[in-house]
Amino acid sequence: MSGICEGRVAIVTGAGRGLGRAHALELARQGARVVVNDVGAALDGGGRSDQPAREVVDAIREAGGQAVANADDVADWDGAARLVHRALDAFGRLDVLVTNAGFLRDRMLVTMTEADWDDVVRVHLKGHMAPLRHAAAYWRERTKAGDRVTARVVTTSSGAGLLGSVGQGNYSAAKGGIATLTVVAAAELARYGVTVNAIAPVARTRMTAQTFAERMAPVAGGFDPMAPENVSPLVAWLASEESGHVTGRVFEVEGGSIGLATAWRHGPSTDRGARWEPAEVGPAVDALLAKAPPPEPVYGA
Repeated sequence: MSGICEGRVAIVTGAGRGLGRAHALELARQGARVVVNDVGAALDGGGRSDQPAREVVDAIREAGGQAVANADDVADWDGAARLVHRALDAFGRLDVLVTNAGFLRDRMLVTMTEADWDDVVRVHLKGHMAPLRHAAAYWRERTKAGDRVTARVVTTSSGAGLLGSVGQGNYSAAKGGIATLTVVAAAELARYGVTVNAIAPVARTRMTAQTFAERMAPVAGGFDPMAPENVSPLVAWLASEESGHVTGRVFEVEGGSIGLATAWRHGPSTDRGARWEPAEVGPAVDALLAKAPPPEPVYGA
């Protein structure tokens, strides 16, 4: 197998199903050697099984690629370290980290439990940070040793993280945190030859089956705009050496569409040169709102 990722070693988290599976298969098709990480949890995060990861590894090997499985919890600090060492032990190096693992526990804020919040934020946000931290330490060591590093990180945010989603406060907060973590990591790791970009994908997965139920069917001509495989070519390109000039960006991708999310930017402001009186703030805010574009609507509002 050869392609734009020929010779590179990639970790994909949450790669047993859905988007992660599609990413792992595409990276392998493009020549990468892949560590397929998945704890095999249910949609709500419960349960454990190494079967999904092993099935993806088998599919890669049957197609002529190289892959190994890993079932560590990416939100566990030591588990994330073991995941990085799995790549080093199996293939001798690490070039790409694709962080994708996550699950849902959708609730309105007034009915959300502490566990609903903690578990979702832990797996999505800490599950991005922990492997990133250990991979970054490895790339820094290589740089200090005089090696040329062309490493790539692709994180997974969401439209819910960029715009918010009613009934998904926990998920939206975690995914928004991932988008911000991405731009911070891009700034900090550039000195080590690492680029960091995020995707906000729309595709058919276990997590979106209900949300996009009306959009599940392929369109005329056989093209399926909701297939997770549509997202993976962008991930493979971002994982390649060709993408070295792109970092700190968030890409929205759905079907055949790729777009850039511009996120928060400085907008109109006013400065009176002294402390404001509370009664004067309202008219000043109204003037600012009149100059600014309206915010994008929250999903489901």
